[in-house]
Amino acid sequence: MAETDIESLIRSLVIPLLKQPQALSITQKDDGRYHRYIIDVAPNDVGRLIGRQGHVAAALRTVVEGTQSRRANSKRVRLLINDHRH
Repeated sequence: MAETDIESLIRSLVIPLLKQPQALSITQKDDGRYHRYIIDVAPNDVGRLIGRQGHVAAALRTVVEGTQSRRANSKRVRLLINDHRH
């Protein structure tokens, strides 16, 4: 799956969860073994994105990280949520 497709997938999964979708920002970084996608949202939406006991974040990670290619030389995909509360 191409990087733009993964970002589109993240947007389509995250936007319905947010009260302020216009504040959504996704940054993609390549480092060594991983393609990292860092999600920034409004401070009021962080809790909605993480969910109780992290269930929403875990589900998002499962879907997004499952899109990676199974080829031996492909980089793994990581989804990170930037928590501004701490």
